[in-house]
Amino acid sequence: MQEIRTEQARRNFGLWLKHVTPDWTWDWPHLKHVQWHLDKVTTGEIKRLMIFMPPRHGKTEMVTVRYPVWRMERDRSLSVIVGAYSQTRADNFSRKARKVARRRFPLSEERTAANDWETSQGGGMRAVGVGAGITGTGGQLIIIDDPIKGREEANSEAYRRRVWDWYTDDLYTRLEPGGSVILIQTRWHEDDLAGRILASEDGPNWTVVSLPAEAEEDDPLGREIGEALCPERYDKAALQRIKRVLGSWSYAALYQQRPMPLEGGLAKRHWFEIVDAWPAAVADVVREWDFAATAKTTASWTVGTRMSVLQGTYYIEDVVRDQIGPGAVEDLVKQTAEIDELGTRVWFEQEPGSAGKLFAASLIKLLDGYSVRAVPSTGDKVTRALPFLAQAEAGNVKLVKGPWNKAWLDEICSLPQPGRADDQWDSAAAAYEALQKKPSRGGVHRYA
Repeated sequence: MQEIRTEQARRNFGLWLKHVTPDWTWDWPHLKHVQWHLDKVTTGEIKRLMIFMPPRHGKTEMVTVRYPVWRMERDRSLSVIVGAYSQTRADNFSRKARKVARRRFPLSEERTAANDWETSQGGGMRAVGVGAGITGTGGQLIIIDDPIKGREEANSEAYRRRVWDWYTDDLYTRLEPGGSVILIQTRWHEDDLAGRILASEDGPNWTVVSLPAEAEEDDPLGREIGEALCPERYDKAALQRIKRVLGSWSYAALYQQRPMPLEGGLAKRHWFEIVDAWPAAVADVVREWDFAATAKTTASWTVGTRMSVLQGTYYIEDVVRDQIGPGAVEDLVKQTAEIDELGTRVWFEQEPGSAGKLFAASLIKLLDGYSVRAVPSTGDKVTRALPFLAQAEAGNVKLVKGPWNKAWLDEICSLPQPGRADDQWDSAAAAYEALQKKPSRGGVHRYA
């Protein structure tokens, strides 16, 4: 009887999954829906398949790790290429697949590496990361899983172009005649690899399976609007908590598979309540400075944002902003530190290069006696601002009433937009980052 079930499993991917990994759940509706499409890939009815699903919903373990092993168990000569955003991640997929394969059928003793292993009949798997060549190897099945690592790469046009060139020049050219390609990802950007493929001449050849975390109109699973994709793992309450952390813009892309263009208006005015004063209670307080091109020009603004936090609510207490030259910048920073309450930490970004280091050293010396820290600038502006904007959308950012309010809101609620000043945006995001870091020496706090 066991042999009959094993033979049935060899012909049916869903049964095979239960047979090979019985402790896991493989019959949730969203996974069964994907299995149905994978069956079409197996029979050759679908040659190009995109699968969009939110993180941690089982797509990788089922499609990238186990599906190619099941195919190889049916045909030991099948050659598979697995691609990912890095060689390390691709190797990890391949290593997991090899572990499953070893329990199912004989493997070659000559090719056993995690990134290149072979069956006893000449099939096998090759793993490759974005940017790596794969000459000399063809694939009858190519699976690309997560070609983008994170938000910073997604927002980089240069990186998106690199992924596209890797796909077209290196990976796609290795596809054997009659072979199939599966692209699995969460949607990071409207111009990510999936977006570029769908906008190309090859777009109509692809079948798209898009499964949002919360059901929308015409849901492919027949769910009611708002119903969770896999409530056993992430119910509505869990998804709402995730949304509050990510913000609606990132959530729409990663969880709803609807990436939206980066246009002016990421932030909304009604997110920011204006209050008469900050609370007279224990709070960590930071004044973060964003300098105009390391204070060498007056073309942009030098901005100092004072922000505090109390029980998860962030108060922007004051914003100093001016277009001034080098000498005046030092005077402004020193004067502001003297006016600010004792205990306000001073943070600023250290620009790269020797000039940035010299300016940082000079400013730290000037602020002798204050809690001051220079930190290297990292990441693109939008990526760095998103955590702060998520808190604002959740109603956790308040503005203390002041003459700076209008100019601040005008800038924040119009970005990102080419050509617009973004110094206050940068300073607010960096101040929020600074408040995530614990104050040194037990902390510098304000007391009632």
